[in-house]
Amino acid sequence: MTVKQAQVMVVTPHPDDAEFGVAGTVARWVKEGKAVIYVVCANGDKGTADINMKPEKLVKIREQEQLAAAKLLGVREVIFLRHSDQGLEDTPEFRKEIVRLIRMYRPDTVVTADPYRRYIWHRDHRIVG
Repeated sequence: MTVKQAQVMVVTPHPDDAEFGVAGTVARWVKEGKAVIYVVCANGDKGTADINMKPEKLVKIREQEQLAAAKLLGVREVIFLRHSDQGLEDTPEFRKEIVRLIRMYRPDTVVTADPYRRYIWHRDHRIVG
């Protein structure tokens, strides 16, 4: 396994969740010279009120939006795990995906959703947290 050092890893349930939760802190870390990466667990395929939007098209839009936001903040890399929205499960396989990335990047700080606060009723947030 190749180590790709990053000081900060933000593990987020959906595209845009990092921006709602930690964007200001990410901007400060980047300004301080820290390498920040995002791990986006779900693909955003249900994140719209537009009943005519096809999930496949929405995934592409949400990924492009996430990449643009990360670039604006100075995030070094965005990793998309591409699980379906509302499809995250607390399984050994999912935990292994996250652990593998932590071992690969060796972050000093890992930021993720608080499973017991704001999104207590959204299972993707609870599972990622």
